[in-house]
Amino acid sequence: MKSSYHPHIMEIIVRVVFVLTLVNFGILNGQVYDVLKFGAKGDGTTDDSEAFVEAWKAMCSSGGSNKTLLVPSDNTFLLQPLVFQGPCNSLSVQVQLEGKIVAPLNKAAWSDFKSYEWVCFNKIIGLTVRGSGTITGHGSSFWEANLPASKRPTQLHFEGCNNLEINGITSFDSPRNHISIHDCRQVKITQIKLIAPGDSPNTDGIDISASTDVEIYDTIVGTGDDCVALNSGSININIARMRCGPGHGISVGSLGKDGEESTVENIQVTNCTFNETNNGARIKTWPNGKGYARNIVFKDIMLTETKNPIIINQQYIDKGRIDLEESSAVAISNVTFMDFHGTSRQDEIIKIDCSEVTCCKDIVLDRIDITTVDGNKPIAECSNAYGNSTNAYDSCLKTE
Repeated sequence: MKSSYHPHIMEIIVRVVFVLTLVNFGILNGQVYDVLKFGAKGDGTTDDSEAFVEAWKAMCSSGGSNKTLLVPSDNTFLLQPLVFQGPCNSLSVQVQLEGKIVAPLNKAAWSDFKSYEWVCFNKIIGLTVRGSGTITGHGSSFWEANLPASKRPTQLHFEGCNNLEINGITSFDSPRNHISIHDCRQVKITQIKLIAPGDSPNTDGIDISASTDVEIYDTIVGTGDDCVALNSGSININIARMRCGPGHGISVGSLGKDGEESTVENIQVTNCTFNETNNGARIKTWPNGKGYARNIVFKDIMLTETKNPIIINQQYIDKGRIDLEESSAVAISNVTFMDFHGTSRQDEIIKIDCSEVTCCKDIVLDRIDITTVDGNKPIAECSNAYGNSTNAYDSCLKTE
């Protein structure tokens, strides 16, 4: 029987798959700037920073819309610190990360980390960073040197980027925090993974500051510090379906250091899991700070052997308590902890330690069902905290 196979069938299939891939990436009708065509080697040892910057400049300066900088698969690109600078002429730009991006192997091999940012995106409107690729910071030499956090670079820094989307990428072993979002509006972060050893210092997953309308959902974060840190200026933040652990939980703060005025409000953290984290839901402010943290909800939280499931520390100091006379505090109010379930590594499942200067007001504890790993009775401790408690063991909140 004569075969119906045609020699060009496989070629046609490959082309169809390629077209479908472009459609999936959203770049079929746009223009693609492949870093390999701008001189990148992709061998993992050659510094490809200049090629990336040149590809970016060409894309950013072109008009129209739907422009894409492509980091192709099956390649490893070594990058020194660089900045993708905006604004761009295109209405929307995309970085399609399918290959691997790596930092120098150790801190001695960095050309310059005085900017304390490895890959920076600055003042770009309508930016999307997406793909199945990875970015690896080789941060261990920074951790082992015991450098303070302020002397280590952030892996991905986004500054002044409105209408920003980050989707699908995986980040490993950042010298400091994996992603920082500063002075951005309308941000959506989905389906990413941020990974570092549980004992790696200050390797926060996502740090947010001076930014509004940020959505983070369907993400996996396991690092050596906060899965998400909400710093001053974080407003209208929605975090959902995050798997956090190892790490220090999801934290509001720290706020008010050195007497600064800090503001955080309208925070929603829902349907998240904390696996063997140091903290679950945490708010931390420094003594003598100013400003407020208010309208904060942690709801539908599942805990597995979390050390401090619910904690508010209005007298936070990271290097030990300094005995100072307290004249002000960041005001904490309208905070809800609802539908917490799981286990705690210690008996004290709730610790709300507030300042005598402002106290914590309108705190709600509702349906808290946390058992201790050792089977002891759960303990809740509060000081200078006012609010209401329902189905939350022995309430320690004061009523007005």
